Amino acid sequence: MSFHTVIIVSIFALFNISVSIASQISLTKDETPNIPLLGFGTWGLDPSNATEAVSAAIQTGYRHIDCAAGYANQDLVGKGIADGLKKTGLKRSDIWVTSKLRNVNHGPAKAIEDLENTLSDLGLEHLDLYLMHWPVAKSQGKSYIEYLDTWYAMEKFLEAGKTRYIGVSNFSPVQLRDLIAHSNTKPAVHQFETHPYLQQTEWLHWHQEHGIHVTAFSPLGNLNPAYDSSSLPLLVKNSVVQTIAEKRECTPAQVILKWGISRGNSVIPKASKLNHIEENYGTLKCGITENDRDEIDSLRKRYVKRFNNPSEMWGVPLYEGLEDA
Repeated sequence: MSFHTVIIVSIFALFNISVSIASQISLTKDETPNIPLLGFGTWGLDPSNATEAVSAAIQTGYRHIDCAAGYANQDLVGKGIADGLKKTGLKRSDIWVTSKLRNVNHGPAKAIEDLENTLSDLGLEHLDLYLMHWPVAKSQGKSYIEYLDTWYAMEKFLEAGKTRYIGVSNFSPVQLRDLIAHSNTKPAVHQFETHPYLQQTEWLHWHQEHGIHVTAFSPLGNLNPAYDSSSLPLLVKNSVVQTIAEKRECTPAQVILKWGISRGNSVIPKASKLNHIEENYGTLKCGITENDRDEIDSLRKRYVKRFNNPSEMWGVPLYEGLEDA
């Protein structure tokens, strides 16, 4: 029995699902997903009210919940999803749920375990999207670049009906092109950091040309308290953003998020307080003009800052060939 045969047999044995169950889920390899453009992020949610925040987001109108095993809160998020669906009368099929594979669980055997644990924590039978969180594996305390063998395992998850789409996060141009060239399934989605201080316009256009949807994490830039914002003004306090917000009777956060959506990518702002959850959702009613977008675009001439880059800490090259790598 070949190595690949062993992997396929193991996956179906572990999942213990029938062909009839898998056929109930829409499985596609290359179709661009119809992902809600305004999502709710769960990285760094306050554990004391994470469940309530996720439930409130669904009740407010969010239909896209972004999760990750590495956020160490998926059990709380799962309870919030269940509560939100119950209180709104929605079905599981009415919302989009994304999760991500941890670095320590790269490789066929561990990836299966990671996905099963994620589904158990979230209380779901399948995901809409499963991402490789980083092109980085970690074993025995050491990090190294690895993604192909793990991707091959993730392709099998589509066949098993445990996720509708698979994708990647935080890949460089060289890594993403290499993955596409050596696999049968093109990533449906690439999630990476982008906002007016890190616009990555050319990189975004490349994805659009190749039919890969982009989800922007940290769409509000340095508003995240985990980031060092001492080197430049808070994005929400930038005078360009504030002037547009005043003209359009929106908040600065809504203007920034609407700018992101207007570029064709989804955005996943995090919020723990109800007023912020509702404010961010109000983005859908905020209108900005082409001139407004041009003014925000012009910020790239003054500011280029990547806030999330663990390359030095992990000892691996990341974001090579991209802005502020």
